[in-house]
Amino acid sequence: MTTLLRLSDLGKRYGPVEALHGVDLQVRAGTVHCVLGENGAGKSTLCNLVNGGVRPSSGSMTLKDRPYRPSSPADALSSGVAMVHQHFSLIPTLTVQENLLLASGRFFGRRSARLGPRLERIRDEFGLSVALNARVADLPVGGRQKAEIVKALLTDPDLILLDEPTGVLDGAEIDALIGVCQAIAASGRGVVLVTHKLGEVSRVADEATVLRHGTVAGGGRLSEVAVAELLSLMLGQKPEDVSSVAAAAAGAGVTRRSVTRTAAEPVLSVRDLSVTAADGSKLVDGVQLDLLPGRITGIAGVEGNGQSELVRVLSGALRPTSGSVKLKTLDLTDAPPALRTAHGLGVVPEDRHHEGMVADLSVAENLFLSRLGDFRRYGLLDRKTLEAAAAQLIETYDVRVPGPRTPMKSLSGGNQQKVVLARELSIEGLQVLVAAQPTRGLDVGAVAAVLERLREAAGRGVAVLVVSSEVDELLTLCDQVLVSYRGRLLGPVEAGTPSAEAEIGALMTGTTA
Repeated sequence: MTTLLRLSDLGKRYGPVEALHGVDLQVRAGTVHCVLGENGAGKSTLCNLVNGGVRPSSGSMTLKDRPYRPSSPADALSSGVAMVHQHFSLIPTLTVQENLLLASGRFFGRRSARLGPRLERIRDEFGLSVALNARVADLPVGGRQKAEIVKALLTDPDLILLDEPTGVLDGAEIDALIGVCQAIAASGRGVVLVTHKLGEVSRVADEATVLRHGTVAGGGRLSEVAVAELLSLMLGQKPEDVSSVAAAAAGAGVTRRSVTRTAAEPVLSVRDLSVTAADGSKLVDGVQLDLLPGRITGIAGVEGNGQSELVRVLSGALRPTSGSVKLKTLDLTDAPPALRTAHGLGVVPEDRHHEGMVADLSVAENLFLSRLGDFRRYGLLDRKTLEAAAAQLIETYDVRVPGPRTPMKSLSGGNQQKVVLARELSIEGLQVLVAAQPTRGLDVGAVAAVLERLREAAGRGVAVLVVSSEVDELLTLCDQVLVSYRGRLLGPVEAGTPSAEAEIGALMTGTTA
């Protein structure tokens, strides 16, 4: 197999911070090459260098045996390199079709008719289809991700970079994406897949490279390197020591708390909650939900079955058509987010980049977004006190960042998620925590830490609701699991029962609905 992309001694420095150093990597035509590493290891930086989003500080690249130094993503695209970013690049106010036409450079005239046949080819060849007339802002996260992938495939690239593409997809969509990667490779093209999920690596990768602290820690052909060895390289631990981390992330050995349903009154009660779309369809349909103190409740479901809208209603970002939300005796149905936070309701949104943070503010400011008033002195923000408090949270939650003043937008996706989680878990008087996809984009070590934080919150009496597409994760974390199906909540299923996984699977497909 010929080498499609070659990186030689590649480096990138941001002031005193060296994001990448001396990276050597080859991507062969006709293969899927996975790039692994902990949050902040430099994976996204590497992709952005290849895609032309940033320029290297040192080293060189070649593409198809020719010098390659793209000055912009458009330059990379014209060279045959396309990228699907971890954070979406679609214009939310436009429809999917308008975004695709805009990206393909054929927004006007008869040439827009060519889009249809190209989409049909992508559907037939890769099994990917999108709702063309849907406005991007109205799509669930998984739908937006699929549209991003289709947009990249429209250019018929020689090399496609996928930066954490499966983090927002459900199981069936992940299977489809793996099939897409294999089909692209089978056509003689190359795929660079950035992922934290070692199960995906074992299923799809021909070769893998592990980054650690901005350098290549190891890797090789999957026929010669065991997945367990890749995990040890990621974590910087001996192979015999990584099993405990993997087990903790999977929930193995965790003793379930025994909580009696009638032991306490619900902290949060949802009654007859409905959200109706503009076309009259029910996005949320008569939901009833009680969250008990010290109990972890999970919601599973295929993306687009109302769980996203339910979380937005609980956060105050979306007003329900009917029904009520009460925190003990306090009616929060029409309350703004700030009032909910003040009364101890914390929310980790599923789309941290657009709903959970302000990218241009510092890590310290994002950690205390809802409480900046607590750090005012004589009417001005006391940054010294703010940054000291932020430094404590950064250490407690293992946020990999140079310091509290670091802009939030410069962090890796996983470290951004840690900041959002730290902010919500540290709310004074926290009574309820709603966490949507809390481990999305996190490496295996960080997943274990987040799950333990959620267990600790429940252990101190917080009512925890976790919405996740990872059924295995819900079964190891939660006391009971509900299933969101066509806007309704089905179940519950007690997570500790032997048949729980089969019951949840049946409810997710509607076979028992």
